[in-house]
Amino acid sequence: MSKTATLTVRLDPALKRQTEKVLSEMGLTPSQAITLFYYQVKNQQGLPFEVKLPKQPNEETLQAMDDLKKSRNTKTFKNVDDLIADLES
Repeated sequence: MSKTATLTVRLDPALKRQTEKVLSEMGLTPSQAITLFYYQVKNQQGLPFEVKLPKQPNEETLQAMDDLKKSRNTKTFKNVDDLIADLES
């Protein structure tokens, strides 16, 4: 099958550079990687990986982050030995 179709995309230059470095280390050209991606989309009838929003911190984590910012419910230690002693008590 001859390859005659052209695909033009706009990418962040840093993303392009970093990705092409990884692809090169894998022995792939950008064209080969995109062709592989297209084959996988066709074969799987969708994206070949999960796409979802990043996990949001739960309420307990948000509270801990707020406490840390406001120096509430926190302890400080002069050294690791003091930290360990506190954990063991």
